[in-house]
Amino acid sequence: MNNHTTVPYFLLLEFSKNRHFQLLHFFVFFVLYLTTITANFLIIMAVTLDNQLHSPMYLFLMNLAVQDLGSVSVIVPKSMVNSLMETRYISYSGCAAQVFIFISFAASDLSLLTIMAYDRYVAICHPLHYEMVMNWKSCTEMMILVWVTGVLYGTLHTTGTFSIPFCSNVVNQFFCEIPQLLKLSCSGFNLVELGVLVAGVIAGIGCFNFIIASYVMIFKAVLRIPSEQGRQKALSTCVPHLIVVSMFLLTGCFAYLRPPSNAPSYLDFGVTVLYSLLPPLFNPIIYSMRNKNIKFVLSKLWKF
Repeated sequence: MNNHTTVPYFLLLEFSKNRHFQLLHFFVFFVLYLTTITANFLIIMAVTLDNQLHSPMYLFLMNLAVQDLGSVSVIVPKSMVNSLMETRYISYSGCAAQVFIFISFAASDLSLLTIMAYDRYVAICHPLHYEMVMNWKSCTEMMILVWVTGVLYGTLHTTGTFSIPFCSNVVNQFFCEIPQLLKLSCSGFNLVELGVLVAGVIAGIGCFNFIIASYVMIFKAVLRIPSEQGRQKALSTCVPHLIVVSMFLLTGCFAYLRPPSNAPSYLDFGVTVLYSLLPPLFNPIIYSMRNKNIKFVLSKLWKF
């Protein structure tokens, strides 16, 4: 509790001291947030209301939309309110909650994308066994594992980050980002957090290798399909997932492998926006653009 009494609150990044730029920041984030929640909510509504989308692939897609909604909702509204109210304040507990929820959703995202790769592998490489392997019991167990893994990883990260004493409360980012918080440590890098980071990197590499191996076998199977139409149909269910995985991993690696600067930087701000806001925005758009069933259901809902 010593660090709690020393740092009772944190000060987030101030986008600008100019009131007009603060309002611009609020407006841009508001548009991004509104578009993101609308796109993801449409995916959730389409999968929930239409019986033809009640299959494992769309169950996973709906959960991805829920995770995307959660990750943006825990960081964007606070930043918008701060810009609108001309403040930088976030409480100690609010900062800890941001870290826990955001990391939990991010870890769940990676776990879910790995399971979705396995789902596509079974569907294309072993279509006759698909219903037996990807039955509702198995899918439910997988989803429970995804959420438990995310919560566990978020708990470990939050514990490791906030077990250190902080010598400053100025966070050079628009939300409580772990690399920026670790820079505020009085005692250097924490061994608990180092262990969590190493475990996370190992798990991330494992998921990445599994996804790559799955798609190597998927593309081999697709090339053996005799008809051009059959190959295109098989690829149409894989390409959106591959794009989403690439965007998630590339933006995340680019953001976290860069050493954070010691002063507020628009580059750091832009990189953080890139990995925290763009994937949740584009995931539902990519899937709805490439998936005929979702486009058909959304068009029916629009006409209704």
